[in-house]
Amino acid sequence: MLPRGPISRARSEFCNVSAIQEVTWPGPFGPNLNMLSVRFLPHSCFLATLLVAAPTAGRAQPGSPSAYRAAASQANLLIHTKLDLRFDYAKRYAYGKAWLTLKPQGYATDSLVLDAKGMDISELSLVQGTARRPLTYVYRQQQLRIALGRALAPGEAYTIYLAYTAKPDELHAKGSAAIEEAKGLFFINPDSAVSGKPVQIWTQGETESNSAWFPTIDKPNQKTTSEISLTVPSKYLTLSNGQLTSQVPAGPGLRTDTWTMSEPHAPYLVMLAVGSFKVHRDTWRGKEVNYYLEPQYANQAAAIFGKTPQMLEFFSQRLGVAFPWNKYSQIVCRDYTSGAMENVTASLFGEQAQGTARELLDWEYAGVEREIAHELFHHWFGDYVTCESWSNLTVNESLANFSEILWAEHAHGPDAGAAHADLSLRTYLRDPTNYAKPLVRFTYADKEDLFDNVTYAKGGSILNMLRAYLGEDVFFRGLQGYLTQNAFGTGEAQQLRLALEAASGQDLNWFFNQWYYGAGHPIVTIEYQWDAARHRQAVVVRQTQAGAPFRVPLTVAVYAQGRVQNYPALLSHAVDTLYFPSATQPDLVNVDVDKVLVWQKQDRKPLTAFAYQYAHAPRYADRREALAAAGPLAPDPLARKLLLAGLRDKSPALRELAIGLLDLKDAATRKAAAPVLAKLAAGDEIVKVRAAALKALGTLKNSAYATLFERALASPSYKVQAAALLGLLPLQPARALARAIAFEADNKGALTGALTTVYGQAGGPAQWPLVLRKFDAAGPQGRFDIGPGLTALLCHLDDPAALPQGIDRLKDLGVKYKSYGVDKGVIRSLRSLQQQQAARPNAALASTLVEAAIREIEAAP
Repeated sequence: MLPRGPISRARSEFCNVSAIQEVTWPGPFGPNLNMLSVRFLPHSCFLATLLVAAPTAGRAQPGSPSAYRAAASQANLLIHTKLDLRFDYAKRYAYGKAWLTLKPQGYATDSLVLDAKGMDISELSLVQGTARRPLTYVYRQQQLRIALGRALAPGEAYTIYLAYTAKPDELHAKGSAAIEEAKGLFFINPDSAVSGKPVQIWTQGETESNSAWFPTIDKPNQKTTSEISLTVPSKYLTLSNGQLTSQVPAGPGLRTDTWTMSEPHAPYLVMLAVGSFKVHRDTWRGKEVNYYLEPQYANQAAAIFGKTPQMLEFFSQRLGVAFPWNKYSQIVCRDYTSGAMENVTASLFGEQAQGTARELLDWEYAGVEREIAHELFHHWFGDYVTCESWSNLTVNESLANFSEILWAEHAHGPDAGAAHADLSLRTYLRDPTNYAKPLVRFTYADKEDLFDNVTYAKGGSILNMLRAYLGEDVFFRGLQGYLTQNAFGTGEAQQLRLALEAASGQDLNWFFNQWYYGAGHPIVTIEYQWDAARHRQAVVVRQTQAGAPFRVPLTVAVYAQGRVQNYPALLSHAVDTLYFPSATQPDLVNVDVDKVLVWQKQDRKPLTAFAYQYAHAPRYADRREALAAAGPLAPDPLARKLLLAGLRDKSPALRELAIGLLDLKDAATRKAAAPVLAKLAAGDEIVKVRAAALKALGTLKNSAYATLFERALASPSYKVQAAALLGLLPLQPARALARAIAFEADNKGALTGALTTVYGQAGGPAQWPLVLRKFDAAGPQGRFDIGPGLTALLCHLDDPAALPQGIDRLKDLGVKYKSYGVDKGVIRSLRSLQQQQAARPNAALASTLVEAAIREIEAAP
């Protein structure tokens, strides 16, 4: 699963966020809150990180927030689940019948415990042939405790029948940062109250929410086959697990669809979706591959999901295990509570996965494409072999996170794979609260807490490091063994270790004890000493993290006299001094040639060595390190030369990074870089690079670029148009306002934020209604993007009705996202508003409303 935080891929001055790269935005509107959206990073992927106090990195185990979390006991095992469901759209109820076939596991039993949350139970019986015998049970709205009437022997199958009403909207189930609500079954716009919004029903089962709409043993170490019949208005399509085996009329205007899944899967992977969708049909090796989107986005189905057959083929071949299910569908639903979810044979995506042709121009790999890879890879790691317990979630989510790197490498080249790996590692490292958490966690306050950047980003980075250590073939042979040995069953980190040991012939206890069951990572400083008399290069590596030193195998490359020599090395002490022979002083000593180590390093080599590294070392991360080293030294001529080279790098990510590192206040840098930036702004083939170049040129406030900005406003890319509009604003405010008004008919994403920024500086009362409409229609990230423009416009409006409209919206943001630190930025914005309204006609009203809003934000939990 790819969770999403409330703040997604875009960046915002209002709360200073970024899911694509770490960015510090200037301005008064918010704290430095960096988030990755899970997806996710996509519960396929947890991507939200909280702004909290920073503890010292180290290896100490976290304090125990609760008792040891054992895997769920298995007194009874699910065998088969048969459901018959009808829906009451007005009440938001599901009327269900369930036939559950089970068998006792290790011991004879005369009882059964089922998870069933917030239901009305009208019948509960033991099926005996064609008859049903009522059973005695106790129900306290969370679990059914059922007396079976006699002791059943281990392996003796029996079937329970239940008739029930599920009332998910009355459940008030607690969600999490990863999954906003946990009611399992969701009715979207069931009364058609919101014009233009589709009517839908869909489900979200992970972690244990499917028991809100059907009784089951809602644990990941259960496996069941399923048959699900859905009676729905005949105008709607349905989707569920497995294959559609029957469609029959069910009365006036109704139809019953039956979906059959013949292979066992965990209860949390059961799903259904109902609504008006258009299906794009594809195939892979004779199996159905289908994409369900709202009709207005159907023409983009192939552009969004069309790489799925290639992914199926690549992952099947790389893992040595062919896709093990009978079909694969992907569906996009409205108001989804997370990023995306790997329901077996039917992955569900939030509405970020559908868009117009223009919107797709601005999409990046770190958005939807990596979500598609992530959810598909779960069909091996998570669905085919499921984590035995939530403590071992890493064998689901870390592997799915790792798959994003794999697919980027395969589809877009080594630089793209390395760039995504780097993004994932930095996502883990940017939040020090991650450092105290082990990957496998047997103690935790809530299972939802495990969907974090340790399980996702760190776990995927650890696997990428282990791949390099073992070698490509051995690593994937180990994954193949893990899958085949645990097929349609469950697994844990120890079973993964054993499979990799069998493939490699190596003892990997040290690796798993350190990286899976321990916390933190090495924090190192690297220093260099050349001994001319001995013709010997020394490299001194100090591990400075708290706790014991890590064991770190690595390769060191020594560049001298136009040649490179690689040396294997091992770090295992607080201070390790490595010696390498060299006839002359090396031009470069490159520690960690593979650039996959999970560590933080301070590499104290001179800028000349970094410049040599940029020109001669082969990897994306080599060049990124060199550019990052040059950034703080930008006025230095060599640093400037290095960053100018970065503007022409073959990697779009590094071109964008170099643009951001330029010090354009320095005259020499500005003179050298401006022509290159203009060329990038006019014609770089990558949208994000064009937009970054336009943004950089906009900071110059040079009228010579007005024509360039005007031309860029004709771009089909919203992101490019947004950068151009903001570049034009300080040069020609009236022209920027006119162009913004012209864009009102068609603006999305970054352009909407830019449009409201223009209105904040150059607009007036005529623009206020549109800003409110855009704000109200936006998702969380869109509201953060629009927030600065809304605030700026409100500062110079004299309409007394506008003040409560705007202040209430800002207050609601501060309250709802207070746990993310957003309250501080909102309060600063409100204070700024109060000050700027102080000399205007409604000063008293503004002050009263601001003070009341701040009190409410501060009082919120």
